[in-house]
Amino acid sequence: MNIRSSAFVAVTLALVPLARASTQQLADTAHYVVLFSGRPAGEYREWWTHGELHSYYEYNDRGRGPHQEGVLRVGPGGVPTSSSIVGHGYLKDSVDESFTSSGGTATWKNSSEHGTHADDGHAYYVSSSESPVGSQLLIKSALANGGKIALLPNGEATVVKSGEMTITANGKQVHVVRYDIGGLGFSPFPIWLDDSGEHFASVSGWSSVVPAGWESAVPAMTAAQEQARGERYVRLARELSHRPTGALVIRGARLFIAESATVKPAMTVVMNGDRITAVGADGKVKIPAGATVIDAGGKMLIPGLWDMHVHVSPGDDGLMHIAAGVTNARDMGNDTISVLAEKREFAADSLIGPRLMLAGLIDGSGPYQVPTGLLADDEATARRDVDWYAAHGYEQIKVYSSMKPELVPAIIAEAHAKGLRVSGHVPAFMTASQVVTLGFDEVQHANMLLLNFMDTVKDTRSMARFTAVGAAGKDLDLTSPRVREFVALFKSHGTDIDPTLTTFEGMFTARPGTIDPNQAMIAERMPPQVKRGFYAGGMPVPAGMDERYRDAFGQMKGIVKAMYDAGVPIVAGTDNGPVGFQLLRELELYVQAGIPAPQVLKLATIGSARVMHHESDRGSIAVGKVADVVLIDGDPTTNISDVRKTVMVVKDGIRFDPKELYAAVGVRP
Repeated sequence: MNIRSSAFVAVTLALVPLARASTQQLADTAHYVVLFSGRPAGEYREWWTHGELHSYYEYNDRGRGPHQEGVLRVGPGGVPTSSSIVGHGYLKDSVDESFTSSGGTATWKNSSEHGTHADDGHAYYVSSSESPVGSQLLIKSALANGGKIALLPNGEATVVKSGEMTITANGKQVHVVRYDIGGLGFSPFPIWLDDSGEHFASVSGWSSVVPAGWESAVPAMTAAQEQARGERYVRLARELSHRPTGALVIRGARLFIAESATVKPAMTVVMNGDRITAVGADGKVKIPAGATVIDAGGKMLIPGLWDMHVHVSPGDDGLMHIAAGVTNARDMGNDTISVLAEKREFAADSLIGPRLMLAGLIDGSGPYQVPTGLLADDEATARRDVDWYAAHGYEQIKVYSSMKPELVPAIIAEAHAKGLRVSGHVPAFMTASQVVTLGFDEVQHANMLLLNFMDTVKDTRSMARFTAVGAAGKDLDLTSPRVREFVALFKSHGTDIDPTLTTFEGMFTARPGTIDPNQAMIAERMPPQVKRGFYAGGMPVPAGMDERYRDAFGQMKGIVKAMYDAGVPIVAGTDNGPVGFQLLRELELYVQAGIPAPQVLKLATIGSARVMHHESDRGSIAVGKVADVVLIDGDPTTNISDVRKTVMVVKDGIRFDPKELYAAVGVRP
């Protein structure tokens, strides 16, 4: 799960050297707790001294997380005039950022960019680092300017008051006001201030920053946010869902036959309600009276795509999946309650989003425990967790890295007895070969496959599960007997893989200051602050290891191709964002690995449906199946990148225009 897309939005931050800042904390220091899914994960402190706002911010997310301290200097108009940043970021990447505004010129520098811009003292510099510090200053500055403020390096923020409430905790009461900040991402970001206009909290079902002692107020604040967010997306669903009054007919299409990975020209598809009622050659299919008829003009019609590794967030995620042609998605771990609500709303089409299948996370407790899902440290609890997921409609169990190896067999047995599939990370002190032998139905992430051959890496809970692959992955001989036996083991056990190559392309090959190759094809379409993040780089690469890290990613593609050649099923999942777009990149990477484009489309449609045992109802365009189709102005069977040229998406017989959906979140056509 990518914390960079979580509730921690970088508004502005200034830092001073670590040793110095910690000695300057005053008695009136504001102390906040960082929570992941309600569990403490770190802290944030801020305090004023000599007109400067100082801060300290860190948290631990499974061995990852930032450590940043600093100072922010504010001018007479309430806008920061300078800042400096030192510390490290989420992936332990070095942070050294500075900003100054003087004499009509703003200057900034960080690991991925440097620049200057004319500045009249009213624009607001947005730090490339993540921290809640200074959010109140942005809000105040924008409100004083009619609700808008120019951003540096570029863009514009809008601020509107969106709610208020009185909360109680530990016998205390406080009145707080919620403001939504637009222009930092795809949708407005909520921040809570107290009546004095000072920062109070940022909250969500995934991550929150809240004053110490007020943790119990997070659910009520989150519920208020989600109600407001839900109202916005219900309105968008009404406005952007084109529901035919009768049948919907697409004719003149080049039809992708998923089962055979072939194409038939001049085909007609009839959809009535949420089902496909007829498929045949043009002129051979009866068009129902009163039908809405769309002439495809030779464009290609494919089944709705499947993203098999998401962590869906409320709001934009559903809409952006549909815009990209993703009509089915498998959530691989989330807040256990909110994701059930999201699944119901997507299924009912009251919100725009893909049909969801749910995998329930189970992990062991400890310093690297997953911040969401359920925990189990003994067999009785592990079996009880499986039963809870089964009772709530989950289709799969995902075992995480801190799970005790001795509990894995019991989890597999209980899940299979309940009809649930089992997959996951390879738990620490185990190998991929071991979990497949025990009965895993699937293994997540290509790095877990390579780690099987790194005998010196036993504890894979920390960053070692990435850095060891970067350092040594190049040396693995994919044609060796040991690798061939490993691939054969997957085949013999019927175990599939979920490689999430798009995640590792960014981690292993993106470098600060250059465009992330994952995002190169979409960067110019993004909102300015989103595009800016594409230059941040991936994992920090040790000196002299650049080529090794790039080659390690090549080895990930190589082992995926070896699995494909042996007949091991592959499911296309992303675990990355922006959602929707990344599934399309994942498919491109499979073609780069050497898998033929028609077969890539097959594995992302009927192949995924078969893995999840939904092939009788979904995954191809056939009579009786759900009315999920995607119209593409190109031929992705010859050029997989044409899958990006989506001109219409139909889910449950409801028609969507991708241009309209993207416009709602600030993405250009």
